[in-house]
Amino acid sequence: MTVTRLDQGQRYRPRMAFLKKIETLMMEMQSPDTGIKTQTQTVMVASIPHAVTGNDIMQWILQRLQVTAEEALHLGDLFVKYGYIYPLQEPKNLTLKADGSLYRFQTPYFWPVQSWAADDTDYAIYLAKKNIKRKGILEEYEKEHYNMLNQKINYKWDFVIMQAKEQYKAGKERKKEDRYALDCQERAYWLVNRTPPGMLDALEYGLDRVTDPNENKKNTMEFYRREIMYYQQAILKTRVKSSVSLGGIVKYSEQFLSSDPILSGCLPSNPWISDDPEFWDLNAKLVEVPTRMRVERWAFNFSELIRDPKGRQNFQIFLKKEFSGENLGFWEACEDLKYGDQSKVKEKAEEIYKLFLAPGARRWINIDGKTMGITVKGLEHPHRYVLDAAQTHIYMLMKK
Repeated sequence: MTVTRLDQGQRYRPRMAFLKKIETLMMEMQSPDTGIKTQTQTVMVASIPHAVTGNDIMQWILQRLQVTAEEALHLGDLFVKYGYIYPLQEPKNLTLKADGSLYRFQTPYFWPVQSWAADDTDYAIYLAKKNIKRKGILEEYEKEHYNMLNQKINYKWDFVIMQAKEQYKAGKERKKEDRYALDCQERAYWLVNRTPPGMLDALEYGLDRVTDPNENKKNTMEFYRREIMYYQQAILKTRVKSSVSLGGIVKYSEQFLSSDPILSGCLPSNPWISDDPEFWDLNAKLVEVPTRMRVERWAFNFSELIRDPKGRQNFQIFLKKEFSGENLGFWEACEDLKYGDQSKVKEKAEEIYKLFLAPGARRWINIDGKTMGITVKGLEHPHRYVLDAAQTHIYMLMKK
C-alpha cells in the first residue's frame, strides 16, 4: 500500500498537539528497556510475531502515568482509535480490551502525526484488492465507495486494478502470519482514515489552521528585536505592591458589602425563595422612586451612576440644567455603537458624526482638536471602537 501526501487545504489537524504527545508515549511503549515486552502469539492457526495483549497495554499505562484504571482504559482506547495500535483478533473493532486480546503496534510511517493524506487512489486500490480477494463480497459502505471512486477516477481505473492484482499476488507469496498481520494493519489504517458510517471519526478535520503548532520556525532578527523591545517595556512598567492592591480589594469589598444581595441578603425578601417579586419591583430599571441603597451606590463612583438606567436618567436632568445634555446623549450613542448590531456599525457611526461631531451639528459636543482629528480620521474606516477617544474625553468631562 502506497500513501502519497495530498494537501487539500486542511493540512493541520485540530488535535495535532495531542497526537504528538501520543507519539512520545508510543516511542516509550516500544522501547526495548522500558516498553512492553512483545512475543509471538497464535492467531487463527498462525503465529504472529511482536504481539501484545490489551492487559499489557493497560498495565503499562497505569504504571507509567499513575492514572486510574478508567483513565488508562480510555487512553488506550484512543491509541487504537487513532491508529497507533491495531487489533489482531477483531480487526473491525477499534477499541482496547483490557484482557488477553492481541494487538500490534502500527508502523510509524502510518501514524497520523506524519500528516499523510489518505489518497483516493490508494483507497481504490485497497477496495479493488479486497474485492478480488473476497470475489465481490464487500460491505455496503465499501461498495458505495468502490462505485463512487470508479466514476471519480475512471481515467486511471486500469492502473488501480493492475496495482490491486499485483499487491494481491505479492501478498499470496508471503508467509501466512505476515499476510494476516499486514491485512489487519491495512484494514485498521483504512478504518481510521475512511471511517464507516455510524463509527466515530477520530481524525475528523476541524477548522483550517493558519499555523502549525508543532512547526519548528527559524526566528529572524526582527523577531528578536521585537522580543527585546517588549521585555524592555515590561521592565519599565510601574507595578503596584501586593500590599497596596490587597488593601484596595479589602476597601472595595467593605464598600460594596451592604449592596451585595448575596452577602447581605435581599430586602424586603429573596424572590427566589419567598416567591415575592417585590424586590424586583423596587429595583426595576426605571422605577419611579429608587431605593435608598440604590441611590447610595451612585455616590461610590461615577461609573456606578452612569451604569444604572435610573441614575443616568436623573443625571440627564442635571446636565440639561447645565446646558450639556448632549454629552450623555453622545456617550449613550457610543455605547450603542459598541454593543449593537455589527451590520449597522457604519450607518450608526455616520449618524453619530452628523448629530454630534459635524460642523454645525444639531447636538454638537465640545472636544479638543487633537481628539477630533483622531475621530474624524478613524471614521474613514468605521468600526465598533472608532469613537473611543471622543467617548473617553466626554466621559471625563461628565465625571468632573
